[in-house]
Amino acid sequence: MNQINPKKLLNSKWTAVTPLNREKHFLITELDFDEEEEVIHCLIEAIISKRSEPIEWQELKNDEKWLQGWK
Repeated sequence: MNQINPKKLLNSKWTAVTPLNREKHFLITELDFDEEEEVIHCLIEAIISKRSEPIEWQELKNDEKWLQGWK
């Protein structure tokens, strides 16, 4: 299980364990917090295609799907 500090999530790099559409490397490009400092919006962008999509930031904790950094 990946350890994640939500306050350091913006601009963090991630590698998909099982790439889809030959997209393997990703970057967190948007992050919004509510009044209680809880993450309410997280956007992940594929480096090669520049395709973005929202993601539940807790999914990044699953090390069977995501690795921290670019591997």
